[in-house]
Amino acid sequence: MFKKLIALFCLFFIVHQAILKSQELKCNVQIVSSQIQGTNKKVFETLQNAIYEFMNNRNWTNNVFDIDERIECNILINLTEQNADEFKGTIQVQSRRPVYNSSYNTVMFNFMDNNMDFQYIEFQPLEFSETSYLSNLTSILAYYAYLIIGLDYDSFSPEGGTEFFQKAENIVNFAQNSKEKGWKAFEATKNKNRYWLIKNILDDKYQPVRDFTYQYHRLGLDLLSTKLAEGRTKMAESLRLLQQVYRQKPDPYLFFLQTVVDAKSDEWVNVFTESFSDEKNQVITILKEIDPSNVAKYQKISG
Repeated sequence: MFKKLIALFCLFFIVHQAILKSQELKCNVQIVSSQIQGTNKKVFETLQNAIYEFMNNRNWTNNVFDIDERIECNILINLTEQNADEFKGTIQVQSRRPVYNSSYNTVMFNFMDNNMDFQYIEFQPLEFSETSYLSNLTSILAYYAYLIIGLDYDSFSPEGGTEFFQKAENIVNFAQNSKEKGWKAFEATKNKNRYWLIKNILDDKYQPVRDFTYQYHRLGLDLLSTKLAEGRTKMAESLRLLQQVYRQKPDPYLFFLQTVVDAKSDEWVNVFTESFSDEKNQVITILKEIDPSNVAKYQKISG
């Protein structure tokens, strides 16, 4: 009997470790419901736990991740309306990537989605299928999970995230008949919604932005701990890829380019403030061109 218990324990340990090693995301989830009055607040706690489990305990890829390799991300859902089991609000999604041989984490994605409308019945399982549209809540969560993973993979190898961006695109395609907003081309103001973001990412005209993601992170940021000047120069050179897309203007709104700028603008100031004069001037010139609304911020680079 004792041997059987030992065998069962060992089997449980092996399975448990295999599960832990296969999870890709380390996702912090927060639900804010302060604008909703006079309801059962327990449902928001249950929803938060359900989303946490959905994001962190699902296998999003076929690859094996060690626990310390999981992609760190945050989801903040601010609920503003509730009508029975119908909820409305916003969702902010942020992801980070560790920089080689340092304790620093660089922001990869920081985006506010104002179309967070969904149905949720307390304790009902969150179900998702890659081949059909089951619910708006899980479709939105899965869409951003694949986006986070795709951006992370792009930073480690050229176009490494394509498979996951295509999965996000499939979610958009399956959601075309949904009544909720955010999935259709014609619904967007200035072409800014989930439909247009993934369309931009997979558009060949935005290819230099994805090339930037690899060159800036893998060939530049990851070198800073061992080859500071060389790494920073590679990072500065990679900005020309963003400048290229800005000048070509594949569409009037440059949504994907702007999401990259929004994620990186503060980091650019911190990194390039330490550059030599010529490099500073080159960087400032590019950043003022591609992000004119933040000219004052980039002027800080010159000291």
